[in-house]
Amino acid sequence: EARNLPGRPGPHLRHTIRMTRRTTDHASGAPSPIGPYALAAHTDPGLVFLSGQTPIDPATGRLVDGDIATQTRQVFANLTAVLASAGLSLDDIVKVNVYLTSMADFADMNEIYRSTFAPPFPARTTVAVHELPLGAHVEIEAIAVTRP
Repeated sequence: EARNLPGRPGPHLRHTIRMTRRTTDHASGAPSPIGPYALAAHTDPGLVFLSGQTPIDPATGRLVDGDIATQTRQVFANLTAVLASAGLSLDDIVKVNVYLTSMADFADMNEIYRSTFAPPFPARTTVAVHELPLGAHVEIEAIAVTRP
């Protein structure tokens, strides 16, 4: 149901979003998918949905050793590589979902997150999950917009 939001003119228009293409090729500098999914999917108009990245080292195909800060840095390196393959950067991200296996890691992850993005920061959701693929402690997915 469309409704008027404070500070926004109404009525809101509904737009149809349709899938126009999916990127399934390997992004240089990013690990290959560990399952049957695309690294990113493009829609019309101009949204790019980035699949969740875990802290896999693309050179070895294994999780990086280290604490949550080390794992979070690797996740952002992987996301950056996928974005670059689409001609985008971290500045094009508008929404981020962070999955942690322990909320005790939130502060350390948040420090890396804060140093990765420039204000204004993207919208974000952070949740704790029971388990992540390959024993990772963090997974991050994002939505970016293409430049006009």
